[in-house]
Amino acid sequence: MDAAVVDTSFGHFENAEQIAFWNGTGGARWVARRAEIDAMLAPVQEALLERAAIQPSERVLDIGCGCGATLIAAAEKVGSGGSVLGLDVSASMLTSAHELAPAEAPVSFVQGDAMVHHFKAASADLVISRLGVMYFADPVRAVLNIRNALRSEGRVAFACWGELRDNPWALEPLQAAYDHVPKLPGLRPHAPDDFAFGPPDWVEKVMTDAGLRRVRLERCDVTLDLGAGGGLDAAVQTALAIGPASRAVAGQPAEPLQAATAAVRKALARHAKGQGVMVPASFWIVTAVDP
Repeated sequence: MDAAVVDTSFGHFENAEQIAFWNGTGGARWVARRAEIDAMLAPVQEALLERAAIQPSERVLDIGCGCGATLIAAAEKVGSGGSVLGLDVSASMLTSAHELAPAEAPVSFVQGDAMVHHFKAASADLVISRLGVMYFADPVRAVLNIRNALRSEGRVAFACWGELRDNPWALEPLQAAYDHVPKLPGLRPHAPDDFAFGPPDWVEKVMTDAGLRRVRLERCDVTLDLGAGGGLDAAVQTALAIGPASRAVAGQPAEPLQAATAAVRKALARHAKGQGVMVPASFWIVTAVDP
């Protein structure tokens, strides 16, 4: 449905489905729960920024900047002498990022598909991404294109989810929903998806095939508060707003949707601790250098 009403002409045709999703229901859900999702993902952002080691006055490119939390945090580190450019396919998420960014922050935004966007050559010292690089139809081509923006010896640092089996925050709601709604269609290997970069050997191959060097992967196992302090009800809302469970229940009739929601609530209840719903998660921090 989204693909029928969203202009995807600025991106590569192979990414049209992802562009439509993030300009449709995917982006809308994320924007609606921006504060809760950013709070939930704070451990991911913290780990990413620590490994990125952003320096004052650096020029940073944020791929898949979404609603802007990581971009704004990066801007605080580069200061007035630096700059941060956020690129995303989602117009609604970029609008949200623009609204969130302080007026004095050294940030700018562009809607674009990083696989084909015309980056200014050697315009960035560092490329970062918080969970925004797993959605390209051709990830090697995307990384090759992003490299055009990096200066020689420029750095790359991004966070991506580990494998689905290692992420109960996403797997358990999905399995609960599957008791009441049809299973999602199977994906071809390495197809664009939240967990496409889960297998570490695949991530390393993508980076090295794209010409990056000193590729390192660090596994981070954490516990995320799925409700961001809002309790079980908030956790259920987030589980059904992002991740695979959100796609499984999308467009379902009222009765199976209600049943799936109740099942997700039951699955998450065992993780509830006071107003927190603490669920295990696993992600990679990937770093590399442009030769």
